[in-house]
Amino acid sequence: MTDTEGIKTVLHPVTDLDRAKAMYTALLGIPPQADSPYYVGYEVAGQQIGLVPSGGPQSMTSPVAYWHVPDIEAKLAEVTAAGATVKDPPRDVGGGRLVATVTDPDGNVLGLLQDP
Repeated sequence: MTDTEGIKTVLHPVTDLDRAKAMYTALLGIPPQADSPYYVGYEVAGQQIGLVPSGGPQSMTSPVAYWHVPDIEAKLAEVTAAGATVKDPPRDVGGGRLVATVTDPDGNVLGLLQDP
């Protein structure tokens, strides 16, 4: 069994990136650390808060919490053996950071994230 480092990243699908960026900047009280047309990211209180236009390539329809894990393949094997279904297999989103999503037995989407 591999441990998790907890939920450190939450991605929010947004329809209007500029409006969402203004609201999250006001809420968090800081400007985004990453600001591009395909992702706006904030780091606050040890968490990554991301805004993803139109749900990104994973077609998110609601926020997804990402559990940080040391070994994404091992954790995927554990959770699928326990009843989860792989929604999006691991992929590199840049700099060696790997992300994947699964659904729990009730269809809730959970993210897994492995930093390099």
